[in-house]
Amino acid sequence: MTTMAQETAVPEPGTPRESASAIRRHELAGFLRSRRERITPEQVGLPRGPRRRTPGLRREEVAQLSAVGVTWYTWLEQGRDIQVSVQVLDSLARALLLDPSERAHLFQLSGAVDPTPATVCPSVTPAMRAVLEQLEPYPACLQNSRYDILAYNRTYALLLCDLDAVPPEDRNCILLTYTHAQWRSSIVHLEKTQRLMAARLRAMMAGHLGEPAWKMLLKRLRTESPEFREIWDRHEVEAHRGKRKEFLNQHVGRLLVDHTDLWISPETGPRMVTYVPSDEETRRRLERLHAIALERGSAAGL
Repeated sequence: MTTMAQETAVPEPGTPRESASAIRRHELAGFLRSRRERITPEQVGLPRGPRRRTPGLRREEVAQLSAVGVTWYTWLEQGRDIQVSVQVLDSLARALLLDPSERAHLFQLSGAVDPTPATVCPSVTPAMRAVLEQLEPYPACLQNSRYDILAYNRTYALLLCDLDAVPPEDRNCILLTYTHAQWRSSIVHLEKTQRLMAARLRAMMAGHLGEPAWKMLLKRLRTESPEFREIWDRHEVEAHRGKRKEFLNQHVGRLLVDHTDLWISPETGPRMVTYVPSDEETRRRLERLHAIALERGSAAGL
């Protein structure tokens, strides 16, 4: 449970005493009320009852669904100056049935960073998914600067492992490179790749120090991989650049591809990662891999 600060008076919007944090708390309070009032009890499996006069859910019902104290949630809706953990924000987002845009708005108003790897984000538009599909039979995916895999085409899904079978929260390239047996066995130059990815992660992390999502990823890597701990403690850094890669695919054998990062925004954040065959044999093998992916999709009714 988060700790609560002493009650403080919240200035009216527009007054000289109003700080940026007070403005955010005021906006957060209004946003929570509006989301609460639009949800019917039936939507979250609660009985309506004969005497309900409150539009939408009651505060105590949101607190119950979020597993937080009623008083604490009431203070939050009143714009009190209290600390909110990312775990509580995640619970509130789920309880209030927030869509991805609303969830991002909730975390932004709270001055927090969503630690959950996004399976849907503003970068992954229908147009971008169409581009991924049009690149087939070449493997391609969308990643953020933290190596989370946000979207991918059917060939990429079978490139290093059966990615569809990996839980969304584990679809992170550097995590898979250090902890997933099938993914690791598909990388021909594994030790070199691990060292390079750790160096790139450290370089990118310099702009995100203290952010919960980055801290959680780093903690998980250090906990689950002695190899990562040893490499990370070298403090090596490396910038992103395209390079030739070699994979040993379980379905079609050895693949030699040219890796290119196509940046989606001016900053080094989300990017499209593409793998183009570097020789004719790899091109034929990627075509076979794509055909296998299509057959699997047809068998699964996709």
